[in-house]
Amino acid sequence: MQFSKSTDYALHALIHLAHSERQNHVGIKELSAMLGVSESYLSKIMSKLRQDGIVRAVPGVNGGYELARPAGEITFLDVIHVIEGRQQLFECSNLNSQQHRLLTEESTVRHDHDEQKHSECLVKRVMDGAEQHLYQYLREHTIQSVLNAANKDCSYAKDKK
Repeated sequence: MQFSKSTDYALHALIHLAHSERQNHVGIKELSAMLGVSESYLSKIMSKLRQDGIVRAVPGVNGGYELARPAGEITFLDVIHVIEGRQQLFECSNLNSQQHRLLTEESTVRHDHDEQKHSECLVKRVMDGAEQHLYQYLREHTIQSVLNAANKDCSYAKDKK
């Protein structure tokens, strides 16, 4: 599993918007220069974030983008779902195999012939559990939590000097 570069750029753009000292909007030129990505590519990413209500576009000559909600309310999972889409990470493609039938027969014998257990992919059960842990972790981390960690690290480095 690998997230796309678009997700990377989206997260970094949001961190830059949240960190902006002006607490104001930031133009696409500044964002693209800061991230080292083309304006047209970043515009497509920002458009997705705008459509989902994560950023707001500020029109005009000095326009740009700003966060549409507080940085503490924008989770990594929110951004990943906007950019990557909402899809399951694992799909069991082995439901009709002999191995699956053997495993489910053993499982069915142990669970008093429960029909739902008979059709369940046992590998998918494990993978779904891992996906839920990953999603929970990404839900717990926000744009603000990254800024807080950066400030803490910066304070720690200053104290060491």
